[in-house]
Amino acid sequence: MSPAPARDDAFALPDAVRDELVAVVGREHALVTDEERDEYRDPYWYQEDRSYDSSLVLFPASTEEVQEIVRIANRHEVPIWASSQGRNNGYGGPSPRVRGSVLVSLRRMDRVLEYDERLGYAVVEPGVRWFDLYDVLHARGDQHLLSITDVGWGSIIGNSLDNGMTYLPLGTDFQAQTGMEIVLADGSLLRTGMGAMEGNPSFHLYKRGLGPDVQPLFTQGNYGIVVKMGVWLMKRPKAYRPMYLMVPRDHQMAQAVDVLRELRQEGVIRGVPLLENLILQGVHFPEHFGKFPAADATWSDERLDELADETGIGRWGVRTHLWGEPEVLDVHERQIREAWSAIEGSRVDTWKTYTAENWGDLQDAGFMDKIGAGVPTMMMMELMPDFVGHIGFSPVVPLIGAEVEKVSNIIKEKVIAATGGNYTSAIFPTNDRSAIIVSSLIMNRDDESSVQAAFATAKDLLITLSALGYGEYRAHLDFMDLATEQYAFGDHVYQRFVRAIKDAVDPKGILSPGRHGVWPARYLAS
Repeated sequence: MSPAPARDDAFALPDAVRDELVAVVGREHALVTDEERDEYRDPYWYQEDRSYDSSLVLFPASTEEVQEIVRIANRHEVPIWASSQGRNNGYGGPSPRVRGSVLVSLRRMDRVLEYDERLGYAVVEPGVRWFDLYDVLHARGDQHLLSITDVGWGSIIGNSLDNGMTYLPLGTDFQAQTGMEIVLADGSLLRTGMGAMEGNPSFHLYKRGLGPDVQPLFTQGNYGIVVKMGVWLMKRPKAYRPMYLMVPRDHQMAQAVDVLRELRQEGVIRGVPLLENLILQGVHFPEHFGKFPAADATWSDERLDELADETGIGRWGVRTHLWGEPEVLDVHERQIREAWSAIEGSRVDTWKTYTAENWGDLQDAGFMDKIGAGVPTMMMMELMPDFVGHIGFSPVVPLIGAEVEKVSNIIKEKVIAATGGNYTSAIFPTNDRSAIIVSSLIMNRDDESSVQAAFATAKDLLITLSALGYGEYRAHLDFMDLATEQYAFGDHVYQRFVRAIKDAVDPKGILSPGRHGVWPARYLAS
């Protein structure tokens, strides 16, 4: 497979082309100077390193403006890198893989275009945040719930296009997104699935179409810019009950994974439960905030056991939720308690059931309660000190306790040895059979050595775990190519295939070149 371009290869944007692009959106909607653009880059990258800087940032307000930007870029062979809100922090934020690219931020395209209460779906533009769609649903009486992430400021489309996690039942295997409208490299507009037929009322209702299903190609791809997407919603249940399943000791994590798998496969636990270790669980228990270790301190197992016992949080815990008829919730809670009791010293906590009568209480509820009801929050970000950054390292593993424990322990040992920081782990069972282990490598983003240690550790982990057969489900800009190289079956036939598609639909290679290792031929030739 042809090697990727060096990261210091930069594109130089001619002044005349810059002026032509700025004229599309207006000077007030462009970041032109170095000082202006510094406000719109990866916040967790070491700020003195300019490897992933842009040459211009544009904020279009409509599909037509996006089309015109793309046509100009195509005519002049200008690389552009699109983002929705640009808040994919931990994976590169809004920064481009090719230095000197023009960033196209879709934040101003922030309209909820449709909300159908009868069929339970909405249609949104890329700038629509979780907060924005929730506000529409809330104003219309909370008849539907939105499957959301932990942090409410992100884009629904942006999160979906990078396979970001959400927690309600429609979050299982990324079921919510249906029907996309996409600007292609020549400026033309593509609709996926049933949308390929003019006026088809099932555009956002049926997940396939006639012929090959192309919609998944735009997830983690660079074949077009998604400017509209359908989002399925969950009808508000008669009752909703958040739960916390405590695991007292670290060595019991594997057993907890196996119990969790059985409960999922039996249909007792739905959605995407979240199994987190003690360090991460602290966000759910504000009464204990002052007791947790600092980001740069590694605590012994004995000390962590003491904290787990003192707080009652346990070394691991599962955040999960029940939705349905009150009687069904009672049955499922009983089944969960029976199954969880097999873990010695464990505990199952419930504290409140929400129904139509007290649904308004969620506005003042805690983090766990809000997430399972689709009420966005910024609590997690508000707790993080300004100097703290992180890199997401996230391999996919079978949902088997021994497998999860093996991979988790490898990550833990390397993180502690290399960075001197506490090991944080969040295990997402994205379906009944697999899980993603999201390990945030914590760093001081004002300290170059801390940043370098975190990135070096992530790359080391990537190579180590790939040799054992475990691959990342998404990767940071700085090691997208390295992550892609590990998918080498058939002498990298997958990469050759997706690059062939790239060259067919974007022959000048202008759209997000290098995104997840998909490079146009002209970059590889150089």
